[in-house]
Amino acid sequence: MLESVANLLNTVLVLLRPVVFGAGLVAGVAAITSWGVRTRRISPFSPVARFIREKVDPVLVAPMERKLLRAGGTPYAAPWWALAAVVLGGLLLISGIQFLRDQFVLMSYASQSGAGILMLAVKWTFSVLRIALFARVIASWVGGSPYSKWWRWSFVLTEWFLAPLRNVIPTIGMIDISVLVAYFGLGILESVVMGALR
Repeated sequence: MLESVANLLNTVLVLLRPVVFGAGLVAGVAAITSWGVRTRRISPFSPVARFIREKVDPVLVAPMERKLLRAGGTPYAAPWWALAAVVLGGLLLISGIQFLRDQFVLMSYASQSGAGILMLAVKWTFSVLRIALFARVIASWVGGSPYSKWWRWSFVLTEWFLAPLRNVIPTIGMIDISVLVAYFGLGILESVVMGALR
């Protein structure tokens, strides 16, 4: 059962990769053309400009433009942000499906041996801690608060080992490298624990 789900996810990945690549190419062409129309590098009265304003901008650029304007950005940058959203969304979708496939493969392998379930639990624990570290880094970039409902979980999961590291590791200028040290430290600790369980 677990192997069949992993095989199904593998098939989905094979079909999804060219679709995401194609969507990125189409979004890239649309972003370049929309930017050209907005900056008047393409005549605003041409058929291409009319097509972009009527068909492409309402779907791809307008939602991003509204968000940019609320945040104080310029409307000229909206096509590039829309392209970034399409590309990153596609990459996140592929990465998420790959992650699920790998977890089903791990569960299939773990169910065949006695210590496998324990090893899987250890691997998942370290994976969740790494995800929490990434979330903290993203929160620091976007101004996420440790009391926010969106970011609090990452602070709760990581502060217990980041606080002692911050007391020991000095910052480099304004850069706090304790998260980087913690990430590599988690990798080393995981390999030690997994080696002990084998």
